[in-house]
Amino acid sequence: MRTALWLYLFMFVAFFDLHAQYPILSPFALSLGAAPSFIGLIMGVYSITHLPGNLIAGYGVDKYGSKFFIVFSLIVAGIILLFQSSVKDPWHLLYIRSISGFVLAFLSPACLSLLARIAKDRIQQSKLMAGNGLVHTLASVVSPAAGAILVAKIGFTTAFSVLGWILIITGFLAIFGVKEKQLLSQSAGKLQVLDHHGHGMPDEDANFPVGASVPWLFFLIPMALSCSQGILFFELPLMESARDSILTSGVFFTLISLGALLSISFWFLNKVSPFIRTVCGSLSLAVVFFGLAIQWPIPLPVSLFLIGMAKGVIYPALAALLASITSSSRYGRVFSLLSISYSVGAFIGPMMAGQLRDHISSYFIAFFILMLALSLLPLRSFKSPVTT
Repeated sequence: MRTALWLYLFMFVAFFDLHAQYPILSPFALSLGAAPSFIGLIMGVYSITHLPGNLIAGYGVDKYGSKFFIVFSLIVAGIILLFQSSVKDPWHLLYIRSISGFVLAFLSPACLSLLARIAKDRIQQSKLMAGNGLVHTLASVVSPAAGAILVAKIGFTTAFSVLGWILIITGFLAIFGVKEKQLLSQSAGKLQVLDHHGHGMPDEDANFPVGASVPWLFFLIPMALSCSQGILFFELPLMESARDSILTSGVFFTLISLGALLSISFWFLNKVSPFIRTVCGSLSLAVVFFGLAIQWPIPLPVSLFLIGMAKGVIYPALAALLASITSSSRYGRVFSLLSISYSVGAFIGPMMAGQLRDHISSYFIAFFILMLALSLLPLRSFKSPVTT
């Protein structure tokens, strides 16, 4: 399990750097003279440039393994952040963020693929994915406040430089920390056992099904989740209370992460079907966004905490669900499709919010997209395992 610990470290650092920028990126863009609609484009283009990176990572990880993509993603993303520290124009920030989005697109499919291969059975696989969610959440708890404090103490330029060097150093650690050849040979042994048992549900000596078809409409769920998150992350720093203080914006993001941390700490949820967790969590998230849209009496900090709790249920469940119905030889491609869905949603969300926020509540848009994805979910496809 030492490989899992290394992967958690890499994911923690990457998520730390990413979330540390959420409360400071919009104010940084404003300081460069960017309009709110252009800020939405800056945030969205980072996600849309994930798409080619995700496509390359999907097939590359399955064919060549994960280590190269992990090292490349961390080191190059760190170098790009060093360039971002000296940006003086909104268009230059747009270019830098687009390149950064492409480079970091390799990291998540590579790490999730390795985590899925480590698992001995479906329960352990679910726990490893929950562990990934825990690491993600821990990073997002401390990083928004840390990013805001960094900017308050040392300014935008030095803050981006510090975050860049953290990524670079972690990338060099990955060269020595990931022992992938031994892991791949162990994974190959698992696949032989599964093939020997044939199709369908395995017995107690096997691990999990050889593979299954994932309905395309299923990927509307992660797309809608990411879209709603992009809308939220666009709106929070632009609120009047948050614009008065970057630290206030950091606290808002931390509240979301604390809610997710609480949900992930409920380890008994790993015994619940990941499909049920995905549906129930998504429905709960939609309800909270609807409440924000109609300005319900629940205070904003409580609403943000509830959003975090829903996220803490959904994201590990999505990864566990895909891993449980997919052959290990296809993990890279399936998790790249998951990342693509997140990227498309994260691009659409801020863009829509930036263009429509003067005409309709951004939170209602998030509610509508979540409910639309849930209504189109092919429920029958998940009643029983589908084999190939």
